[in-house]
Amino acid sequence: MKLTTKQLTLCAVLTALALAFSYLENFFPLSLAIPIPGIKLGLANIVTVFALYALGPAQALLILTGRCLLGAVFAGNMNALIFSLLGGFSAMLVMILLSRSRHLSIYGVSIGGAAAHNCGQIAAACLTLGSMAPLYYLPILLGASLITGAVTGVAAACLFRALVHTNILR
Repeated sequence: MKLTTKQLTLCAVLTALALAFSYLENFFPLSLAIPIPGIKLGLANIVTVFALYALGPAQALLILTGRCLLGAVFAGNMNALIFSLLGGFSAMLVMILLSRSRHLSIYGVSIGGAAAHNCGQIAAACLTLGSMAPLYYLPILLGASLITGAVTGVAAACLFRALVHTNILR
């Protein structure tokens, strides 16, 4: 994949924005409002969904990979990398497939991505623990993904409209 200077710059800025959103999310834990452990809004996924629609699958995957790797390095938590990568790549694969459907909007694609992200993280937990016990938690996470995916989809759609309206993406 050959990127122009403008595309590479936009990918770098979006990766930095996704990292900032991910860091910012730690200051507003959903566990205070929803007493279910492990539930996060997924603010960084706003950038992922936006990039998929605005830039295409290859660049969105590049941004996602950069965010996962840099996030693990900056947080000093390389153990969380498998969770981040499995969740992120699962979500990206599902969103790429769903975005090709004429019957789903960005909101449905985002919800599908949130559900796939949770499935990927449960798979990482099963691999890490060597047990299938985390599968019992999957229905709760999938229920939460309906809300978090919808919020992410709305935010990504607003960002897309704003940047198209200001001619930044043209």
